[in-house]
Amino acid sequence: MSGITVRSLYKEMQRRLDLTLHTSDKGLDKTIAQKDLHRPGLALAGFLELFTFDRVQILGNTEIKYLSNLTPEQRLDSLIKTFEYDIPCLIISNNNQIPIELLTIAEERGVAVFRSPLSTTELVYLLSDFLDEAFAPSITVHGSLVDVYGTGLLLTGRSGIGKSEIALDLVERGHRLVADDVVIVTKMAEGVLIGKGSNLLEHLMEIRGVGIIDVSRIFGIGAIRAQKRVEVEVQLMDWDDLENYERLGLEEETREILGVNVPLIRLPIFPGKNITVIAETIALSLHLKVYGIHPAHEFDKRLHEAIRNKNRLKNYLHGDFE
Repeated sequence: MSGITVRSLYKEMQRRLDLTLHTSDKGLDKTIAQKDLHRPGLALAGFLELFTFDRVQILGNTEIKYLSNLTPEQRLDSLIKTFEYDIPCLIISNNNQIPIELLTIAEERGVAVFRSPLSTTELVYLLSDFLDEAFAPSITVHGSLVDVYGTGLLLTGRSGIGKSEIALDLVERGHRLVADDVVIVTKMAEGVLIGKGSNLLEHLMEIRGVGIIDVSRIFGIGAIRAQKRVEVEVQLMDWDDLENYERLGLEEETREILGVNVPLIRLPIFPGKNITVIAETIALSLHLKVYGIHPAHEFDKRLHEAIRNKNRLKNYLHGDFE
C-alpha cells in the first residue's frame, strides 16, 4: 500500500485515541507514507541527518519538556528547522501543553497537530496496531469464510457451485459466518492471514432463488463474527469420473495467498453428497493435525508394518522343512 491520508487516521482513530485537532483541516489531506511511528527528539535538538519525517510524529513528555526549557528564540529556531521537512502530522500525548510556536508554524506548513490524553506508551501501542492493519497487504477472494469449530474455513469454487448454500447450512448447524461472496484477506503477520467481509455486504448472503438474507438477524448475533484467521481452503469442484482424486490424504496440497501457504483441499461434489458434514470433518481433522495426529500417516505406517510382518512370516515358513 502506498499510504493513507491523515484524514483517514483521524476519522478511524479519533474516538479511540480521544484526538483533538488543534490546527485547521487543511493538513488532513497529507499522506502518511510509513506505518512506523517516530519521536522527533533528536530532530528538535538539531540532529536532522537521519530524521524519518515521512511518518506520524509523536511528541511525549520528553519532547515537550525539552521545548519548554528552550528560550523562545531557540524554540522557534528548532521548530522552523524541523518543519522544513514534509511531516504528515504530529500527535501530542498526555494532554501536554502545545507551544504556541509549534501551532503557528504547523498551520503555516499545513501540518495537522492533534492532542490526546493517553500516555505515550498507550498512544503508540494503539496507533501502531491501526497502522499495521492499514498498511498490511490484502487481496479479495471470491468465496465464503466460515468459523467451523474455531477453524477459519475458506470455501472457494466456480460461481454457482454452492458455496453460499454450504456456508448457510454450516451457520444453521451452529457455526459462524465471517463473510460471503467477497472475502478480504489481509496478511497481518508472518504466516497469519485474516479474512473479513466488505463494508457493503457485511453479513449479508445471496442465496440463488431466494435473494439477499441477513444472517445476523435471522440466526442471531452468535451466528456471525467480524473476522477470522484463514487456516484451510476447501475448493469445491464438479465431480469428474476421469479425475484421479486423492483417497488417503498423504499428498497435502497448499495454495499460496500473499506469500503464505494455506492447506488446500480439493473437494469434488455431486447431488446428494453431504458437503456440510465433510466441511466439519475437515475442520476437526485440522485440529488433530495441530496436536500431531495425522490419520493418513498413521494408516500408511500400519500398512507398511503389516507388509513387513507378512514378509517376515513368509520368510520363516519358507525355511521351515519340518
